[in-house]
This record gives sequence, C-alpha cells and structure tokens, in this order.
Amino acid sequence: MANSSPPISIRTRATAAFGIRYPIVQGGLARIARAELAAAVSEAGGLGQIAVAGVAEPEALRAEIRKAKSLTSQPFSVNFPMGYLKMDDLIELAAEERVAAMSFTGGDPSRHLRRLEGSGITALVLVSGPEQAKKAEQGGAHVLAVVGYEGGGHIGRTDLTTLVGTPLVVRSVGIPVLAGGGIADGYGLAAALALGAEGVEVGTRFIAVKETRAHQNYKDLVVRSGGQDTVVVKKTLRTPGRAVNNSWSRRILEAEAAGESPEVILAMVKADSNERGILHGDVDSSLLWLGQSAALVDDVPTAGELIARMVAQAHAASVRLARTMHQLG
Repeated sequence: MANSSPPISIRTRATAAFGIRYPIVQGGLARIARAELAAAVSEAGGLGQIAVAGVAEPEALRAEIRKAKSLTSQPFSVNFPMGYLKMDDLIELAAEERVAAMSFTGGDPSRHLRRLEGSGITALVLVSGPEQAKKAEQGGAHVLAVVGYEGGGHIGRTDLTTLVGTPLVVRSVGIPVLAGGGIADGYGLAAALALGAEGVEVGTRFIAVKETRAHQNYKDLVVRSGGQDTVVVKKTLRTPGRAVNNSWSRRILEAEAAGESPEVILAMVKADSNERGILHGDVDSSLLWLGQSAALVDDVPTAGELIARMVAQAHAASVRLARTMHQLG
C-alpha cells in the first residue's frame, strides 16, 4: 500500500534525464516564460523553461539565462521554436552558457540535435504522433513530449488526443515520453504515468501563476475559462494552434475560410498580435494561446505552490487507485 504522505520525489527516466525531482516540465509559453518563471519551476523540483520567442536577440537571451542561474542552481531548459527565427547562433549561445536542456517545437530539429551530440545537454522534442516520434528518436532526441489536440498553442496536424496519442508514442519509441495537452493538475500527472508516459509537459496551467509576465487580464481569462471557449486557427498554414475564441481569432478563421493567402494569414498571427494581450491586456483583439485544460484552473498560485499541489494530487490519485485495485484483487 502507498504511504500516506506525498513523496519527496517521483522517479522516472524523465526525471533522471533532466536531473529533477518531479516529472513536471513547464511548457515553452512564447513571450511569457522568462527567467523568473523558469527558475521558480526548477527550484520547486520541476523543469522550468525560458522561451526564446520574445528574447531572440543573443544578448537578451544570454541575460535571461544568467538571471535564471542567479535565481536557482537547479536544471532548466531553453525552448526553441523551429521555423520562425534563425536559431543557430542562439542555440550556440545557450550551449556556451551550459544550460541543462533545450527543447524544440514546431519543426524538424535534426540538424540542431546533431550539434548537441556529446554536449551533455538533454534534448527534448515535441511531437504529435508516432511517426514524428520515431524520427525525433532517430535524430538524437533524449526525451519526447506528445502534444495532444486538447493543448494550447501549436498542436501538430494529427488531431490525436492526449489519451490516445500518448500510449501510441510510448509504444513506438524507446526513450522517455512526456504527455502534454489537457493536463493542469496532479490527477492529470497520475493519468499520464498510467498511460506509460514518464512525466508531463504543462503549458496553459503555467500561464496563471504569479511568476509569469502575462498580463493579469490574461491570467484572469484562464481562470474564467470553461474549456469550451477555444478555437483552432492556422490550419491553412499547416501549423494549427489552439487559441482563445475572441474577436481576433474569429477574424483569422474568417480569413482562412475565405481562402486568403498565407501572407495575409501570417500577417494576422505575427508577434504583435500576441503581445497585445500578453503584455498590454487586450484579451479580445489579440491572438492568445489557450488549451482546454484552462477549465481546470481556478486560481493563480506561485509556481512552487502549484507543483507541490500537483505532487500531492498525483499521490492521492495513486493511493486511491492502489486501494481500488486491492479491493478488486
């Protein structure tokens, strides 16, 4: 029977790969995840991440990495979105700064994975299905994260849900897999472990914590969300992403339905459309990423409080399951 108190660590191959206590990885969260959030998550036992999107100038990224190091001695990661920025110099810089991990989203990172071979840096690659997973493993990824259809931001083109996609990816590769999409608490963590994942990557939930630079209006929107107020945009660009259903995302959908050119759609999803909500609080006339798991969010704790809560919830779920299985036996 499980112990009555939450564990001081949850050991999986993912925690061993990253050198962390709990298999909880904070999502990349473009333009939101800076040093303060990454450090707070890592200090609490998870793996925090600094998003390159928003600090794409080399010296700005260097400053964020060094700030995070001044705030925690624990491992943290830097998140790189493929296909939008020139990454080579930034990846080289992060390697020079000896970050513990790097994550890659939204494209083929094979060339960058080769660059990291033998560096001691753990490479995390986000995938949306088994075929991508196999290619990433062959390319040199150390850990994978499955992006389920429920997730916020870029979700891949397979439309697989987390419940189905996670075991499919786990069966297809030999390296550790994290589950992402629809997970906002420790019960989701316990479910992911039951599916064969070795941890979770959590995005939307970490928007609504005190250490993010997200505007309070955005955090309040996450807390208010009922989970049915999101839409998937950018399908015509073959880079679908789940966002808040507001006037701006509806304009994007109308433009896509009308057959507007990729150039027109791209102009509507540029960084400034995102920053209007994130930085200035205009949550109606901006493109704001949001996953369905927002329905499970009802407060704005610190990152440390959230992780402690998730661990306690996961433990409670495991105890309940153990008791149920014992009774069945």
